[in-house]
Amino acid sequence: MIPLYDTLRTRRFPLVTLLLILVNVLVFLYESRLSPAGLQAFILDWGLIPQQLKDGPQAAWWTVFTSMFMHGGWFHILTNMWVLFIFGDNVEARLGGIPYLIFYLSSGIAAAALQIALLPASGIPVVGASGAIAGVLGAYMLLFPQSRVASLVPILFIFTLVEVPAFIYLAFWFVSQLFSGLLSFEGVDTSGIAWWAHVGGFVFGASASVIFPRRRSVSTRW
Repeated sequence: MIPLYDTLRTRRFPLVTLLLILVNVLVFLYESRLSPAGLQAFILDWGLIPQQLKDGPQAAWWTVFTSMFMHGGWFHILTNMWVLFIFGDNVEARLGGIPYLIFYLSSGIAAAALQIALLPASGIPVVGASGAIAGVLGAYMLLFPQSRVASLVPILFIFTLVEVPAFIYLAFWFVSQLFSGLLSFEGVDTSGIAWWAHVGGFVFGASASVIFPRRRSVSTRW
């Protein structure tokens, strides 16, 4: 299922969400200008490497944050930023700008923590905003279960536009990430995707959305 938009709109301009997208895009544009050797060095310096964090966290703790704003290719950043654009505005409106930023970064930290805890010996750099965005998805699922997600669904080789309840759409997404993470332990998955970071971010986001103070109305279009 390819999400196109959600049916819930907000009257508040999503400044923080758009700034996060802008920073991610600028970092990626910088990456795209590097030579292959320069890009590899950049990822090794600023990407999150679980083994490095496990052996000497004092030497690379900042990579927990920097890795959230790095991406491995055009498809990676376009899909991440599109999902953040669809779901981030309503969560930002409900939490408020600064709390939302804290929530977003905390989701990224939780995502990194679970990835490191379950795969501490991995020397593969982890990059991408997916963990933090997964936190946004977890919060959205609990804060706006009445919303619907318009998605392109392949039916008999033809893509059809279907509105899926947000709770079902996001619950299905979470289960797929969890299942893929379990397969990675068996050596079946070779995609290189940090599935457990997605799981960690989502669980944190869903849990933290209950704790964070919330505003009331997000029902009209901005």
